Amino acid sequence: MKKILIFLLIISLFSCGKSSEISEPEQNYTLIGKPTPGDWLIQRLSAEPATLNPITATDIYESIINGFIYETLIERDFETLELKPLLAYKWEISKNKLQYTFYLRKGIKWHDGVEFTARDVVFSFKKIKDPKVDAPHLRNYYKDVKKVEMLDKYTVKFTYSKPYFLALEFCGGMPIVPEHIFKNGNFNTHHNNRHPIGTGPYIFVKWETGREIVLRRNPDYWGEKKPYIDKIIFKIITDDTVSLQLVKREEIDLAGLRPIQWVRQTRSRKFNKKFRKLKFYTPNYRYIGWNLRCPFFKDRDVREALTRLIDRKSILKNILFNFGQITTGPFYIFSKAYNKNIIPYEYNVKKAKELLRKAGWIDSNNDGILDKNGIDFRFTFLIPSGSKFAEQLATIVKESFKKVGIEVNIKMLEWATFLQQIDERKFDAVTLGWSMGIEQDPYQLWHSSQAERGSNFVGFKNKRVDELIEKARTEFDEVKRNKMFQEIHKIIHYEQPYTFLYCSMGLVAVHKRFQNTRVYNIRPGFDITEWYVPIELQKYKGAF
Repeated sequence: MKKILIFLLIISLFSCGKSSEISEPEQNYTLIGKPTPGDWLIQRLSAEPATLNPITATDIYESIINGFIYETLIERDFETLELKPLLAYKWEISKNKLQYTFYLRKGIKWHDGVEFTARDVVFSFKKIKDPKVDAPHLRNYYKDVKKVEMLDKYTVKFTYSKPYFLALEFCGGMPIVPEHIFKNGNFNTHHNNRHPIGTGPYIFVKWETGREIVLRRNPDYWGEKKPYIDKIIFKIITDDTVSLQLVKREEIDLAGLRPIQWVRQTRSRKFNKKFRKLKFYTPNYRYIGWNLRCPFFKDRDVREALTRLIDRKSILKNILFNFGQITTGPFYIFSKAYNKNIIPYEYNVKKAKELLRKAGWIDSNNDGILDKNGIDFRFTFLIPSGSKFAEQLATIVKESFKKVGIEVNIKMLEWATFLQQIDERKFDAVTLGWSMGIEQDPYQLWHSSQAERGSNFVGFKNKRVDELIEKARTEFDEVKRNKMFQEIHKIIHYEQPYTFLYCSMGLVAVHKRFQNTRVYNIRPGFDITEWYVPIELQKYKGAF
């Protein structure tokens, strides 16, 4: 239950926090057959993970796969959204909210047969805190944990230096890896980062780079809720068009759809006879991030001008087919933390030109390019390959900016290289998205301490935002905390380190032989361990 913010590349398979404003998913159908073990699920993965180590993992693709292999002490209930026991059968919280004690289930085994104990929890915490481990995105959530103690083989206690409103979720949801596997060798480049061993309902089988990752059902899974599907095969397919072709040929059972695919390319009677289409909101937002270290983006007037040059309403209508909503800040649009009083900056070329002129950007030599202090306004827009939306957005940005004298060079990179450039801060502007948990803590993205190595890769620094983030982390009154979040939202909207784009809907096609494909208000939006295929409809045989 890793509730950190993770990279979101395209509209994918993830759902959202509970809200009466969210439309109901298209899932009304009569279940057929009896829940029976068997069959395979072949699922599209639109980019290759960099690692399957849950402590160093940062992107959504790693999260998808790790969710089947690794488990945490507690998890959120898919229906109630409440926290419930998992590897720990109960927990206690001290009155001062500084100590969290978890009592572990006995007899749980790692997939290699070694028993899971409190020693693994303590080891995992130490790795998260180790500055040599590539986990700055995760480490900030545990910065106020003074110590983690193994009270006995099946009891572990977290002690905080000061209260944190998400302490239970992050202690209980801390990623856990087996000590006996990872205690030797380089943690960041360990062999088992590509050969994970967990306690979960599925066991890792193989990873063929560029092709597929395969998991099989764990026949000895300890949990009461045992999965039905024998094997899950993640096919790595970066091209959306190829993915849909394979779906239509029934070579893929589950895949995300682009809006145009949903509206225009999957309408036939033949397709809808074979596949069920689900749509749902997800706690995410897309954005364009401006590297504030670059001379072009240091002035907030310039950043507002660039936002005003992007016709978000037109893009939402013509590219996303209105499967989303324009956002203005860093919180989930349906949450109470989101400041609904803020109005998005309108598309306004005239106003944008005024702001650029005010910031000193003029075409002093009449060559058609704005300049300032001898520097032409030319920058590189970094996008991930495989994302049609990113390509379309970048093209629109390039043409729009060209009209006012700004030259944009579009640079497309493979996913792993793309992330490396961001981690090393070697970019001018970038488009991506964030997928979030039910509860949100803006520290990872917006606190100034995260600007050099953390997820605040645009380099945003604001003293008032830092103060509010730090204060909100110790505030257990939801109303008071949300007022702080709304002020953070207001400041970040004014400063425009991101051009906030949309909260997009998840659009999914799943083969109709799979039953009980319910959609929930929590990421990843559905629970594949509940899915089954009636024996008479099973397509593939054998998993072991």
